[in-house]
Amino acid sequence: MKKQWLFLLVLFFVASSMVFAGGAKEPAPATGSDLIVVGYAQVGAESDWRTANTESFKSTFVEANGYKLIFDDAQQKQENQIKAIRNFIQQDVDYIVVAPVVETGWETVLQEAKNAGIPVILSDRQMKLSDESLYVAWVGGNFLKEGDDSVTWLNTYLKSVGRDNEDMNIVLLQGTIGSSAQVGRTQGIVEGLAKNPHYKLLARQTGEFTQAKGQEVMESFLKAYPDIDVVFAENDNMAFGAIDAIKAVGKVPGKDIIIISFDAVREAFNKMIAGELNAAIECNPLHGPRVAEIIQTLEKGGTVAKIQYVVEEVFDQANAAARFPTRMY
Repeated sequence: MKKQWLFLLVLFFVASSMVFAGGAKEPAPATGSDLIVVGYAQVGAESDWRTANTESFKSTFVEANGYKLIFDDAQQKQENQIKAIRNFIQQDVDYIVVAPVVETGWETVLQEAKNAGIPVILSDRQMKLSDESLYVAWVGGNFLKEGDDSVTWLNTYLKSVGRDNEDMNIVLLQGTIGSSAQVGRTQGIVEGLAKNPHYKLLARQTGEFTQAKGQEVMESFLKAYPDIDVVFAENDNMAFGAIDAIKAVGKVPGKDIIIISFDAVREAFNKMIAGELNAAIECNPLHGPRVAEIIQTLEKGGTVAKIQYVVEEVFDQANAAARFPTRMY
């Protein structure tokens, strides 16, 4: 009987060893708790650029890549974004990403995120903060440089067509006032124009980054100033609205009035190829992969650069057709 009991005991230990060995070779499948949860407080859906930016995040932060994305559309309202951030904190997400509507008024809610131990990453637009430790990194375009590049393009273009000694009447369709894209682009444009005595900035007014408002403001500009030579529109959609307004008064956009815009979405290329838009300064919306790189570095305990600019180019009627097939947005 004793031998039989010992034999059964040996069998038990052998069987147990086989079970544990098998478990080591076949780890348990991943569950929802293994995913990195990211909350994204988006500005809204005011433009083609914003749509592409949203899609970049939605296609990057998917379960197959190890993420769960909680997306919130603020509909252009800061109070909605603040509410979304607080909801993210309550849900105990791993990271918060914000594309802020405006630059100011964020200290309180970001301090709440910091107190909760949730890193905050800024996308596209920047914030003016008294404490820079409230966010870990910002990803976006160099808006000041974009504004400067737009005036540099105008200088070069006018010289190429023999009009560099002509006086130019200029109007500016600004983006949402107080947004970092508006602030940087306006500064670059205004400072660039001031360097040339032939440039006269007749008026500037916000078109709120939307096509409808851009058209409305351009209509008022055309009534007030019949001899406009150049329009700067701080995004493509406002430029599209300006084009419609210019056509409505019997003028030819891109010829009678030079039009320069920002973002360089696919439809802007169509407008350049058609001759209706003269130039588009790129603002790359594909921030999702760059933000994912930052998160992966932080997950491994690494450090990241505070400011991370995306690569951007300048396009015009001369290169639009050749570059259009490669556009992803």
